[in-house]
Amino acid sequence: MATAEAKQNNGVLPGEGVLPAPDDKHRYVREMFDAIAPTYDRLNSVLSGPLHHYWRRVATAQAALKPGNRALDVCTGTGDFALELAKVVGETGHIDATDFSAPMLQIGEQKARNKNRANTAWAIADTQELPFADNGFDAVTVGFGIRNVSDVPRGIREMARVAKPGGRVVILEFGQPTNKTFDRVYRWYSKHVMPRIGGLVSGRKSAYEYLPESVAAFYTREQIAAFMREAGLSNVSVTNLTFGTVVIHCGTKSAPDVLQNEVLESEATS
Repeated sequence: MATAEAKQNNGVLPGEGVLPAPDDKHRYVREMFDAIAPTYDRLNSVLSGPLHHYWRRVATAQAALKPGNRALDVCTGTGDFALELAKVVGETGHIDATDFSAPMLQIGEQKARNKNRANTAWAIADTQELPFADNGFDAVTVGFGIRNVSDVPRGIREMARVAKPGGRVVILEFGQPTNKTFDRVYRWYSKHVMPRIGGLVSGRKSAYEYLPESVAAFYTREQIAAFMREAGLSNVSVTNLTFGTVVIHCGTKSAPDVLQNEVLESEATS
């Protein structure tokens, strides 16, 4: 079983560098995003070029939504993932988008108005305690946000809880590069270039030091997949993009009878 204490393999721990202590993470991260909200979208484009749009399109395809479906995007930030989903479900569908940073959410809501995405609703909410009933969404997604949740397994359980049986949970997140040569370039860029540019544009250099440190301290691909299975998701797949710097985990919520059968099989073999 995966444990919440496990970390990525370079040994960076919360409380080191610019990473907050676990008890302070929720407040620290919210205040950080509140502060960088005005420049967040511009810096996304500067630091990753068009790639962040490509990553979200691939993740959206894995959500397997259809016109008329209902989906939820948590930790939505300025709403790019939610708006990508909104295009797929169309006018007859609906997208709920949540975040705990009001300034980020306000920007997302304004972008939705500018794009005439009337099929979206925006609400402040904590991913660890979602204000939605069980089994309500055809897909639940998160883009580059699960890493910022204080209790990651709990956040994944909440995402699974509100998904319909047969619905998909899609987690798009940064990861450690799988190519050794590219990994060296990526680490240099993350340590020396990203914080400098981020600081110049946003005035908050520490936010762009937090990004690579939090990625390095995050769970492995295998641990996230294990959390998803423990939350009741099956057929969990892992897709690496851009030399593994970005990872998509996708799982399907099992129907109650499937879960019961899995429990019985587990008891029979224990």
